[in-house]
Amino acid sequence: MIGGFAGSTADAFTLFERLEAKLEQYPDQLMRAAVELAKDWRTDRYLRKLEAMMIVADKTDTLVLTGTGDVLTPDHGVIAIGSGGNYAHSAALALHQATELDAEDIARRAMKIAEEICVYTNGNVTLETIELDA
Repeated sequence: MIGGFAGSTADAFTLFERLEAKLEQYPDQLMRAAVELAKDWRTDRYLRKLEAMMIVADKTDTLVLTGTGDVLTPDHGVIAIGSGGNYAHSAALALHQATELDAEDIARRAMKIAEEICVYTNGNVTLETIELDA
């Protein structure tokens, strides 16, 4: 599993720890673990105050988790969060539909576009990938 976040770093680490516990409870079931975390996030007084969004993925699922209890799947294989998320999402969607670029190139180019448009988005990008079994 791989994950990323937007929002408060401390809050995101708290949520990642909770997700890790859910994954231990539901091994190899990212969707189930995410739904259980979203339920806790929405109903727990402490967790409700956390300011973050998460993207998590494994070899089969890519999900966005929000503090409102949402567990979202991507439309057209593209997903983004954060202050520049709408810009990056739009750029990635356009690149995905109009080019033969691979996912890494699309992600890098979309983030570059978001960086140029959104003053809160910077160019410091660390890109992690999950290799699919052939």
